[in-house]
This record gives sequence, C-alpha cells and structure tokens, in this order.
Amino acid sequence: QAQLVESGGGLVQPGGSLRLSCAPSGSIFSIYVMGWYRQAPGKQRELVATITSGGRINYADSVKGRFTISRDNAKNTVSLQMNSLKPEDTAVYYCNANLQISKGDIIKNYWGQGTQVTVSS
Repeated sequence: QAQLVESGGGLVQPGGSLRLSCAPSGSIFSIYVMGWYRQAPGKQRELVATITSGGRINYADSVKGRFTISRDNAKNTVSLQMNSLKPEDTAVYYCNANLQISKGDIIKNYWGQGTQVTVSS
C-alpha cells in the first residue's frame, strides 16, 4: 500500500519560513496531480496549492505571493516553501497526490499523515 510521507513542519515565529516536503514510500508507476492541504482546529480541510505533472499550479488566495509549490518528477517529490508566515497559517498540513502504483492500475488519491505547522511568537 503506497503512502505519502511528509517532513518539515514545526514551530516558527511570524514572518519566518518553513519548507515542507512529501514523497511516496515505495515504488510507483506514475504520479499525477500533487498538492498540499491544511486543516486548522475547528475548521474544514482546505486547499493550499496544487501542481500537475506538467507544472500547472494553483494557489489558494490566502497564500499567493508567500508560498511556492514545486515538484521534482525524477524524485517523485513535492515541496511547499512557505515564507512570511502568519499565525493564521497554523494548521496541520497534508500532502495529497493521485498515484498509479503499477502500470494498468487505476489512479487513486492518497493522503499523507499530516505535519503540524505552528506560527507563534
């Protein structure tokens, strides 16, 4: 069973930066859309940013100009560079991807386990 493994969360002061990374564990055949979502306490999970295999990017309005999503198709990784962090960015951040495990398999959607990002002084 494929899993998405995230890293890079933590505690940072307002105005600071963090970088999140995510990659599937084990071998896979193909990755399609990859992205990051977040869920703050008491709120619904929301989209942060997505990137297609061709490099098309979509950002939530709240993070435009501050966050940058990127992917390395050779390494099957997706990263989220977060700059100028605000207290309202505090949330659990989840990696998400559409994966095809083996040739001929159906494409399925996978979630990572989540990584905590806390922005506080």
